Amino acid sequence: QVQLVESGGGLVQAGGSLRLSCVASGSTFKFRGMGWYRQAPGKQRELVGGITSSDIPIAYAESVEGRFTISRDNAKNTVFLQMNGLEPEDTAVYYCNELPPLLGWGRGTLVTVSS
Repeated sequence: QVQLVESGGGLVQAGGSLRLSCVASGSTFKFRGMGWYRQAPGKQRELVGGITSSDIPIAYAESVEGRFTISRDNAKNTVFLQMNGLEPEDTAVYYCNELPPLLGWGRGTLVTVSS
């Protein structure tokens, strides 16, 4: 069973940047399209963006287009989310999962953006 461990969250002021990481266990990571998802307080989990197994970013949410960038390192079973120009509306717990999300969810990493 693939396990996902997210890290890199924290408290940042509006306009700041963070880089999130997600490490997946197992040997099938390189064959999987991966996505970053987030869940804000009181809201449903939503897709932030994804990246194909061939390292092509896809499907960015309109709210993050141009500010967030997804990348991956298959040798390290890791997918990244570079977040620039953070806004208070980006405050959420961020998760990674397969695209679509067929794996069990990790604990996520909390991102808090202060105004």
